[in-house]
Amino acid sequence: MSDLVVGIIGAGGITNYHIPAYQKAGVKVVAISDPITERTEGQSKRYGIPNTFASMEEMLKGCPEIQAVSVCVPNKFHAETAIASLNAGKHVFCEKPPALNAQEATNMAKAAADNGKILMFDFNNRARPEAQAMMKYIENGDVGKINSAQALWIRRTGIPGFGGWFTQKAFSGGGPVIDLLHMIDLALYFMQFPKPQWVLASTFEDFSGNPDFKGPWGIPDAKDPIVDVEMAAHAFVRFETGQVLYTRNSWAELNKREEVSVTFQGAKAGGMVRRLFGRDGIDATAIDDCELYVQENGKSVNRQIIVEPDEKMGREAAVINFVQTIEGTAKPLSQPAEAVILMQVIEAIYKSAKSGKPVEIS
Repeated sequence: MSDLVVGIIGAGGITNYHIPAYQKAGVKVVAISDPITERTEGQSKRYGIPNTFASMEEMLKGCPEIQAVSVCVPNKFHAETAIASLNAGKHVFCEKPPALNAQEATNMAKAAADNGKILMFDFNNRARPEAQAMMKYIENGDVGKINSAQALWIRRTGIPGFGGWFTQKAFSGGGPVIDLLHMIDLALYFMQFPKPQWVLASTFEDFSGNPDFKGPWGIPDAKDPIVDVEMAAHAFVRFETGQVLYTRNSWAELNKREEVSVTFQGAKAGGMVRRLFGRDGIDATAIDDCELYVQENGKSVNRQIIVEPDEKMGREAAVINFVQTIEGTAKPLSQPAEAVILMQVIEAIYKSAKSGKPVEIS
């Protein structure tokens, strides 16, 4: 059992990963807040959470014993919710994306430092067994400097409903670029987070109102839906080190199938971490690969790295790492400064796509 006491801010579907993970780690989840009463009551009953509140402020006031919170609210509210929680003396585990832009991520990092609290993000793909196995090769020097990488999260039929907060830029910050930023993050993680220099990108809105491209998650459509975000994006990132990264993100694009992958080319070895889907959005249809590519004795050698499968896609492991980081028994899987770099790249992708020109990052 852990002595840590946690509150959950937001009661949407993603909390079905956070709450069980905390409970598996022996953490006391004592409260959950959300303005929609049906959600808090449902999660309270499902997981045995004793206290429900309509707002974060009410929860932190009503349960002063809370030491850490999970931020599970729409993207628009990530920064303000995390900063308020940090200023209240709580450790924070925030859902992705970190924020809507780099300045918000910077403000979050400053609040964590000023209050001496831990701020981490749900970059669950870093916690996947495949990613951790590959990272060991990188950290051991077997890969060498990664010169180039390709980060893909592409779907064919993956629009998450029409008119919910996902498709409204004011609430989400954008479409698949910011929603599916996990592989961009994982590529940066493997590359050791070099400083980005400039970005060139294009976004596309094809199929934005076409129900044939809707995903399988059962998210209801609004009566008069607002859909003002991109459906696909392609970008090229150059770093101050000379390293480069190519990215593809899409909800609706005429791809063969959903692919989630990072491929890289290093000075000593190349590699790939990939998940291919039989049906877009259905994890049960996916096949995982983790490979390392080397030249040995004049031969091309492709090594398949075998790991134990993780049906939770690292979501449980990421939360448990947050708990263990607070307790001092593990190193954090994410740092606030990394979130700032990630959001610099995401923000520059949108700026470049809008201007049609490369965007420099100061």
